[in-house]
Amino acid sequence: MAEAKKGAEAPHDTTIPGKKRVRADAQRNEDAVLEAAKEIFAISGVDAPVREIAAKAGVGVGTLYRRFPKRSDLVAAVFRREVDACTAEASVLSATKTPGDALILWLRRYTAFLTTKRGLASALHSGDPAFDALPAYFQANFEPALEALLNAAVSAGEIRSGIAPFDLLRAIGNLSVAADADGADHTRRMVDLLIDGLRFGSARDGK
Repeated sequence: MAEAKKGAEAPHDTTIPGKKRVRADAQRNEDAVLEAAKEIFAISGVDAPVREIAAKAGVGVGTLYRRFPKRSDLVAAVFRREVDACTAEASVLSATKTPGDALILWLRRYTAFLTTKRGLASALHSGDPAFDALPAYFQANFEPALEALLNAAVSAGEIRSGIAPFDLLRAIGNLSVAADADGADHTRRMVDLLIDGLRFGSARDGK
């Protein structure tokens, strides 16, 4: 009876730890690939060589392709990961900054997200089904995050009321399409003007 029990336990002890290690390794590889792709896309755009991404991530090209069979799969995954990171920062800023500062810092973070994503616009309009869900994913994450920041800043009297989160997201998106050498600097200057406009007419401004 004791021998039967011991034999039954052996598979449990040897297989489950192995499976956990495989999952952990796979997750580390995926994280490394996405981080490498993010950095290379920011410099070279979404058409950067896959071999360059794999080399920077420290994985083989085959490993990359097993997780992301098509380039569009990789591009979409990078953008979703960046959306998640940018969205999460709204809560961090809310907990550590005044409402007005949290809003302004997040808007600049969102602007940086857009201006460093070379090839994002063309990818979204390429017709590839891998990108079909991205605009809705962006809106579903960014809009609630910005709405919370706006409401807090309005309640604190630091910005004007009546601002629709989606309108503000779209305005910054439109400002981020400049493609010349001064594009990013131009966008930052225009967003700073937009921020000044948010302050105009605030409860604090009217005092």
